[in-house]
Amino acid sequence: MQRNRGLRRAGTMPALLRYTGVLYDALDAPSLTEEQWRFAAHSVAVQSALLGLVRADDPIPAYRLSFDSRLSPALKKRWAAACAAELAAVDGVILDLRSEGYAALGPLPERDGVHYLRVLARDEGGTVRALNHFNKQAKGLFARALIERGEDFASTDALLDWAAGEGYELTRSPDRAGELDLVVPEVVGVPGKLSAVLRSAS
Repeated sequence: MQRNRGLRRAGTMPALLRYTGVLYDALDAPSLTEEQWRFAAHSVAVQSALLGLVRADDPIPAYRLSFDSRLSPALKKRWAAACAAELAAVDGVILDLRSEGYAALGPLPERDGVHYLRVLARDEGGTVRALNHFNKQAKGLFARALIERGEDFASTDALLDWAAGEGYELTRSPDRAGELDLVVPEVVGVPGKLSAVLRSAS
């Protein structure tokens, strides 16, 4: 908590550089080009437990607070309405890559073109199931691909068409309205250094 006491005087970094973890490692923000940073700045938002929704290039100090921190009032009560209003004001396609805990801090608007992304895997028998261990890594890799594309998709169909053309298995969920499923076709590497692959070699 000592770090939080000095927030107003603390140095800052752009949000995509400040936050760390499996998703951000896979996104690899330090290697983005200037053009990609410009696109991310107006198209990528991060859900912060401390600051609400922040843009990719917003200056963020180091702090310690997560969605499940116990505060009064609760973080969901503090942020849900304000963040939901911000998201409702966004036009076009919204693709939500947040974990369920952070998504609860800013509920999505209910309209066409707004989707929660769920990452799945297909086993050797062809059965599709939830992907747990590589879920965040897959989201980071896909976020990077979207930033590299640099397109504000006009519709969900346009997003799905692009994904299919690039070899990603991204589809509308057959049993969860408003969600999209991203299937990870394989995991490569050796124990301790495994990595999700979003596009099959074929």
